[in-house]
Amino acid sequence: MVGVNRTPMELAALASAAIPDLSPTGVVGSPDDPRDFSAAVVFDRQGSRWRVRSPLHEEAAMRLETELQVLSGFTPGIRAGLPFRVPSVAGAVRLDGMRTFVYHDMPGEEMELEDLTELGGKTPDDIGRVIAAVHALPAAVVENADLPVYTADQFRQRRLNELDQAATTGRIPAVLLRRWENALEEMELWEFSPVVAHGDLHEDNLLVDQGRLVSVTGWTDLHIGDPAEDFAWLASSGNQEFTDQVVKAYWQHRSGGTVQDGHLLRRAVLAAEFALAQWLVRGIAADDEEMAAEAEAMLQELEADVEEHGGQAISAAPAGSSSGRATVEPAAPPSVKPAVGPVAEPAAHPQDVATASTDDPADNDDTGESTDDDDAVIMDHARSPERDDTDEEPDVDQPVTHDAAADGSEDELVPDELAADEAESRQSGDADDLVEAEEPDDAEDTEVPEDAEDVGSTEVQEHAEEHGDSENDHSVRGVSGSHAAAPHQEGTPTTALDLDEVRQLDIRRSTNPS
Repeated sequence: MVGVNRTPMELAALASAAIPDLSPTGVVGSPDDPRDFSAAVVFDRQGSRWRVRSPLHEEAAMRLETELQVLSGFTPGIRAGLPFRVPSVAGAVRLDGMRTFVYHDMPGEEMELEDLTELGGKTPDDIGRVIAAVHALPAAVVENADLPVYTADQFRQRRLNELDQAATTGRIPAVLLRRWENALEEMELWEFSPVVAHGDLHEDNLLVDQGRLVSVTGWTDLHIGDPAEDFAWLASSGNQEFTDQVVKAYWQHRSGGTVQDGHLLRRAVLAAEFALAQWLVRGIAADDEEMAAEAEAMLQELEADVEEHGGQAISAAPAGSSSGRATVEPAAPPSVKPAVGPVAEPAAHPQDVATASTDDPADNDDTGESTDDDDAVIMDHARSPERDDTDEEPDVDQPVTHDAAADGSEDELVPDELAADEAESRQSGDADDLVEAEEPDDAEDTEVPEDAEDVGSTEVQEHAEEHGDSENDHSVRGVSGSHAAAPHQEGTPTTALDLDEVRQLDIRRSTNPS
């Protein structure tokens, strides 16, 4: 199943369908994992911002459904105890058999890895504190969502199996295969205590506001496994001093300064290098030769560093270089996000997983989906004179309440402030409700007019070109495939929308003729 790469205008229309009270006044494209999602930030009349993500293929849709399960497990109590914000789903609408999700936008903005490492101040402590808090999450968050749980040996064996699979491609240098196999066979290296791991932690999923780390996103790969995975992105930063500061802060927040895993960074470097092989395998599996070629080029670059300098240490006796460890400082692994991580399918079918754990049986069907035979259709009424200006709202299912923190912006977020926000939100009735539009029975009935981009698309394209929002302008990023940071301005959006324009390209309900 393949989705449609939707324009910002179409995503604004989808957002207005998913959130009945949402009146869009502006929209800007967001370069969020362009191989996997169409994404945009929508602005409304109340000055609020909403992030919209629409999957481009079935695997991406599964990731969003998995993230919904994870976020549903973050109860108000858990959220209040975290030193950062996590996303909350506000609504969803099904189109082409896959659901588009709308999230409350969070404070902070993404930063490039180099800029993040040069930020200084409390940044290393913030990152260490965030990773420690993730690793201290209760195991029930993972177990209740039926996500992967690995012992240390199971995790190591899984890596060995992935190595065997990667070797069959014939496109990975032998020196790297030997180097990784030697590290995986070194049992001492894998004596760690499994923790709840984010699984896709990197700079694009860390939002910074006024020099402080305030929000964490990208919860699609949560699992119980090796804590070193959440440090892999730092291993490719090339800034060892910064990495050491983060690790020191991590142990300070995790265990009062006691180092409980002496091989943490060795496994993190291994994970960063092995992500290149995972990226190659994924490209081959997807018949994406461009992706595979990018991964192969980065593997060759890593091979050259290992042969010339010995590479970064990943075992007690680094393999792959006959000359041993050189005195020249080895290069960091090419920057790549953690690739295909330990991801399992959700407990239920993607179409049924809506909110099975939180639905009220008295109000909804067992699947949490509408059983009506209606299709969600994108209609272009820009040239329909008979179209009136009445405020029509699309039909939606009964809202399903999720436990979520109130949205807002603070310079620094601490548990007490988050708890206060939660209480105020509940008292004011401003709960985060997941509202889902009805499910179409036949994807072929979904209509996207060829001229849909004509409606207000010029300004969107100009903004996209200004900020590098192009599908072809991306770097190898592992499973997420994301590239430049999304614009996160506080002022008036570049693309201003009149509400009538959104209605001209809105989500309508049409009865299935069959």
